[in-house]
Amino acid sequence: MGPLKHLVSFTAPKLRPFARFLTSQGITFAGNLLYGLLCVRWLPTGDYAQFVVLFGVQGSLVLLMDIGASSSVIPLIGERIHDRQLIADYIASLRQLAHRFYALMGLGLILTFPLLVRHRQWSLTTVIAMIAILLVSTWFVRVSSSYGAILVVMRDRPKWYMGQMISSLGTLAVLLIFAAFHWLNGFSAILINVSGIVFTALFYYYRSQLLLGTEGIPTAAKRSTIMRLAMPNIPSVIFFALQGQISLMLITYFGRTTGVASIGALGRLGQIFVLFGQMNVLLVEPYFAKLRPEKFKSSYFSAITIVAFICIGATAFSATFPQLFLWLLGPQYQHLTQEVVYVIAAGSLGYFGGVLWIIHSSRKYVYWWTNIANIVVTLGIQIAFILKADLGSVKTLLLLNLVTTAGGFLITVLAGVFGFIYGPRRVEPKDQPPPTLGTLDPQELIGEDPHLPALEAKISD
Repeated sequence: MGPLKHLVSFTAPKLRPFARFLTSQGITFAGNLLYGLLCVRWLPTGDYAQFVVLFGVQGSLVLLMDIGASSSVIPLIGERIHDRQLIADYIASLRQLAHRFYALMGLGLILTFPLLVRHRQWSLTTVIAMIAILLVSTWFVRVSSSYGAILVVMRDRPKWYMGQMISSLGTLAVLLIFAAFHWLNGFSAILINVSGIVFTALFYYYRSQLLLGTEGIPTAAKRSTIMRLAMPNIPSVIFFALQGQISLMLITYFGRTTGVASIGALGRLGQIFVLFGQMNVLLVEPYFAKLRPEKFKSSYFSAITIVAFICIGATAFSATFPQLFLWLLGPQYQHLTQEVVYVIAAGSLGYFGGVLWIIHSSRKYVYWWTNIANIVVTLGIQIAFILKADLGSVKTLLLLNLVTTAGGFLITVLAGVFGFIYGPRRVEPKDQPPPTLGTLDPQELIGEDPHLPALEAKISD
């Protein structure tokens, strides 16, 4: 079969779940994007800077509290998606690990956050309130991630989509009400957004309990297995939890409030790739984790060909029509034409690298050297910028983000080459066989679980 024919055969069966994804998550994405853009337009620059800093720090904290452990669950379960006790046990073991990481993360937040924002001239009450909001919101993001993974593993995607959609549209409606009554400010916008996070976490928690129907039993063996698979990624996750927000942190520390707002506003344009990025966990990882070995290579190259076209097209479009993107942000950001291209190019590379990384992780192409190389390359680039560039400039920081993203993308590509040559890591104990790959038909992997309607009927009885 030629490359073009295989690309067609690879794509055609996935059009229906892809269309369902675009419809459901497209509504969610539109709601979230509109929420963010309205905050950009309606909030004063100082208030929006608080919004940007809080949710930027939250993104780093969520990574630190997880350190890549939750991404280990799907590869470890493999094809055993109907073994509800096994899934429940892994989630319970993961929850124990999360509690420990949360305690460490919370202490670090209390000690470091006041130092990060000390040049912002925010009151002590404001800083304390932001720390409290961060502690609450990151906990519920973690709950949403853990229990949402159960819905993904068991292919209950309609309910996963529903939780996201209700949260998105609900918070947008509340934001509009607050704006109509002139109640909208930085903190009300933050709290409305956090309420959506809490709702999604509770929705996934209760739905997962119905799906599993059994209590998970955490074990030291499963905690150890999770950590063995996650371990090579831990240095990189910790490093990039901080590096992922490096532009925001540097402009927060060195720059002006308008610079913080500009970084945050331009970051909203990067949300374009969030919609596609969600497919990594919902569709891409489960598909490749259970794909037959003989189908893997051809499907891999078909997938990255499609992603490459998307990323190149998005970057070219932003370079041709930058004002179209800036119109969404409002008149105070109309001068950032070159910055728009940097943001979209970095988002494209980041999304492409994310697809590669999730596929590699699903096949256990997880190695120590890739993470060490990623850290070394990123630090080298950043040291060069620190020595030679003006870190108070928005354009410089966005260029820094683009170059570091390109370096990480190159390492991810090399990890895939290494995986094809040397194969996956073995992480299970010697007396426990690894999850079997390749006994499920690929056509099964892209739909919803046919057993779920019967399960729901049983639950309602």
